[in-house]
Amino acid sequence: MKDLKAAYKTIEADHFAPQMEISFIDGGNRQTFHYEKVTWNIGGEEKGLRYGENPGQEAALYKLVNGNLVLGDVEILQPGQYLASVPELLQSGKHPGKTNVTDTDNALNILRYLMDKPCAVIVKHNNPCGVATGSTLAEAYFRANKADRLAAFGGAIALNRECDLETAKLIIENYAEVVVAPDFKPGVMDLFATKKNLRVFRIKNMDRLTSFVAKHVIDFKSLIDGGIVAQTSFSANARKPEDFMPAYCNRKITNKETGEVSYKEYKINRLPTAKEYEDLVFGWLVEAGVTSNSVLYVKDGVTVGIGTGEQDRVGVAEIARDKAYTKHADWIAWEKYQKPFNDLCLAFGEEDGAKKQAEIMEQTKAEKGGLPGCAMVSDAFFPFRDGLEVGLREGITSVVQPGGAIRDWDVIDCANDAGIAMVFTGQRSFRH
Repeated sequence: MKDLKAAYKTIEADHFAPQMEISFIDGGNRQTFHYEKVTWNIGGEEKGLRYGENPGQEAALYKLVNGNLVLGDVEILQPGQYLASVPELLQSGKHPGKTNVTDTDNALNILRYLMDKPCAVIVKHNNPCGVATGSTLAEAYFRANKADRLAAFGGAIALNRECDLETAKLIIENYAEVVVAPDFKPGVMDLFATKKNLRVFRIKNMDRLTSFVAKHVIDFKSLIDGGIVAQTSFSANARKPEDFMPAYCNRKITNKETGEVSYKEYKINRLPTAKEYEDLVFGWLVEAGVTSNSVLYVKDGVTVGIGTGEQDRVGVAEIARDKAYTKHADWIAWEKYQKPFNDLCLAFGEEDGAKKQAEIMEQTKAEKGGLPGCAMVSDAFFPFRDGLEVGLREGITSVVQPGGAIRDWDVIDCANDAGIAMVFTGQRSFRH
């Protein structure tokens, strides 16, 4: 009988060449990127990626060592500024595969905007499941893990400060695939060594992330027939309160009888408070690392609910809401009984467990999943007011979105009717 578990322990043969070049040619002008394959010394052998997204897929990681591309006035990141492509592997566990590297990279993609205070980003399947800041690194990690303790299982954890013992003790309470930090205090690696499958990366120059914020790389996407889409990478332009615009639009009104055209001005009545601005900025910057179509709810520098990859904006607002409720209930169960919500019947018997679950759900509903007071973040405009109304029913007090919908006027009216603040970024944040 086939051993299905063995597939995940397989190390695929790596037939990719040690060097790679990609050239952009315009007449006699050739601009070439030069890459070298990355390997790590694991058990005395030089090894590259374990496998690709799945066992059976060969994979290789390359670092950009030379070359540059000039694209108008877009500032392209210079070669040799290694972070995610050349992390120092301190503990290999099952040595890294493609998803470990790309999850780590997206964690750094979010973290680059949030370097001014201790921050933890936990990524699973290339989407954040918890992001939080704190007065200490341990507090930031605790809050990020609390945001979605279940999804954090098997995630990639990125920390923007040297990992200390207090943070490490919290990390090993759960199962993680990857931990990346600028460094590790004495004793931390001894703790991590108790987790044999944990990969630990050190990126000593992580403070370089701040210089990546406004720069771009060339993002390549392969198509089913081998074709390639090339684009410049995304960078969030709105990174501080003054970058946001009060929600505003002019509605075109045509008189049906005369055909005369007039314009009516719509603007938001209330601007965010200083505290709301903090959450709106935080949420918008986290949004840069979330797969679209997406909506986030954030409060006090923590993600409360993250909805990703949905086809319609109402649906994703509801998914983010439902996840907030689910995670809120699970955390209550964990704090009260040290058991996941879904395991209470197994732990305490069907009758007693069901009673405990009912009590927790009543508390969760009364607290609306922790959503009251949240900021609502949307990666694209609300085409209708119904998406915004999902958050309003849960008690959100502020919204950030790109703006630019034909019916912006209706969404502004909706916000004004509810007495909440709303700002526009003027920039969409899709990520596919």
